[in-house]
Amino acid sequence: MNCVPQASCCSAGALQWSGSGACTGLAPVRPGAAALVRLLPLLWAFLQCHHLRCPSRSLMSSGVPGKAGSSLLLYLIVGGTVTGTGAYACGGILFFRAGLGRFPSPGAQPEVPSHVPFLLIGGGTAAFAAARSIRARDPGARVLIVSEDPALPYMRPPLSKELWFSDDPNVTETLRFRQWNGKERSIYFQPPSFYVPVRDLPYVENGGVAVLCGKKVVHMDVRGNTVKLSDGTQISYDKCLIATGGSPRNLPAIERAGKDVQQRLTLFRKIEDYKKLEKISREVKSITIIGGGFLGSELACALGRRARTRGLEVIQLFPENGNMGKVLPEYLSNWTTEKVRREGVNVMPNAVVKSVSVSGKRLVIKLKDGRKVETDHIVAAVGLEPNVELAKSAGLEVDSDFGGFRVNAELQARSNIWVAGDAACFYDIKLGRRRVEHHDHAVVSGRLAGENMTGAAKPYWHQSMFWSDLGPNVGYEAIGLVDSSLPTVGVFAKATAKDTPKSATEQSGTGIRSESETEAEASEVHVSPSSSPAPQVPKQGEDYGKGVIFYLRDKVVVGIVLWNIFNRMPIARKIIKDGEEHDDLNEVAKLFNIHED
Repeated sequence: MNCVPQASCCSAGALQWSGSGACTGLAPVRPGAAALVRLLPLLWAFLQCHHLRCPSRSLMSSGVPGKAGSSLLLYLIVGGTVTGTGAYACGGILFFRAGLGRFPSPGAQPEVPSHVPFLLIGGGTAAFAAARSIRARDPGARVLIVSEDPALPYMRPPLSKELWFSDDPNVTETLRFRQWNGKERSIYFQPPSFYVPVRDLPYVENGGVAVLCGKKVVHMDVRGNTVKLSDGTQISYDKCLIATGGSPRNLPAIERAGKDVQQRLTLFRKIEDYKKLEKISREVKSITIIGGGFLGSELACALGRRARTRGLEVIQLFPENGNMGKVLPEYLSNWTTEKVRREGVNVMPNAVVKSVSVSGKRLVIKLKDGRKVETDHIVAAVGLEPNVELAKSAGLEVDSDFGGFRVNAELQARSNIWVAGDAACFYDIKLGRRRVEHHDHAVVSGRLAGENMTGAAKPYWHQSMFWSDLGPNVGYEAIGLVDSSLPTVGVFAKATAKDTPKSATEQSGTGIRSESETEAEASEVHVSPSSSPAPQVPKQGEDYGKGVIFYLRDKVVVGIVLWNIFNRMPIARKIIKDGEEHDDLNEVAKLFNIHED
């Protein structure tokens, strides 16, 4: 590029840029203070010239920028030698820029950076928690999240909980909801203004977090520290987190069915699934939910509310004896089933799907025991399959028992690769190898991975919790290994008006209850005889108002469910961490104050 200053403002030095980019019109000057003084007016005229432009893009710095317009000609070196970019050679005078403050011109600025220090694959809770953790420990860090989801990072629990209880007719567009405590919040972790535009990430002052939405990482070269996106874009990294989460499982019987069945099926996981199901619930007469776990039971209760107000038929079927049959002891599972039925849901336990077909305008579900169910739409809530497609190209190990990427106690799969969230099969130093699919685990593991990506080298010792609400009046929180196949001891007491999820959020100030309890742990747990009346294990048929269920392995408590007991998770966490045998769990239950009015 040629730049020829006009005589009116540049005549003092008669400066000209040659076609090669070299400055002409100046004779070599020997070093010395006198020479430098003589050149100062010339330098000032050079700086003030409004005709002067950079001779080449190669002369502009690619370093960390400052504010716009701060790239000034700061140094005049006479008779010296300087290596590197951003230098201007004018005879014996070398000018170079030191402000490093301009963004590249739009034409030269790539849409996606070719290199990022921190690359996070996946745009869910774990990735967002890691990004926040990385920035907390390294305020200047530049973090790129690559997400298949078209939306910015958001929390999933409200998709099957509070959003369904909103009275706002525009809730599917605003995605704002009232928590059980009445406070309103958005489903998104942060507004768009929180994030840096992807193309600006390498240049913005003090770094930031950028999200590349709607893109999938399809190949990972761990030796070359690069990934390839579905559109062919390649990105290199210094450190990488895999937080790819999981995909909803489908039933083989539904997979074998034709397209007519597939078009009337929802595999519930994302915002789009919530919007789709909410719209369908207003248009059809019958919805059948297959699955009796957390998600299936929550959706059944949420849709059951519409069964009463809009005449919608809601059916829930599953192979277990009762709702939450894989988690809760049988007596409490049976009670939960009756609770769901009271919400207006036709619950069908011991139901195994044999086939699904279309008859006329309706779906027909045939069960193995000969029963038939007619419905308009099916929601399959039968678990999650961890997304481990990158394992093959990356050469990473997938756990054969639990699924997911196999990592150590520090969530490392390689020296500069970590895994967090649903896709991580990690080593729990208290409970052994595990894979957990809950919101709080995504928060905890994402935070830990982010800390370790910035040098913390901390093991996963924290027991994440999870919770489920069957509406605003019945809910539970759990921690550790909660499996109905383990021996359990339940201790219950009469509930009061404050023993509800709604009351719990009023006390904690947050609808996502783990946010207020994630780091908390009781400093001491001391079990001793008490003069207060011991809570008694209820008999079959009694109302399970509130209580504690202990899950045992080799006589040691490895899991705890707090039934309509809230804000006591630090105590439960401490009990599991201590790993002690207890002669009388009635006494341990008193630590949770369940007999208080």
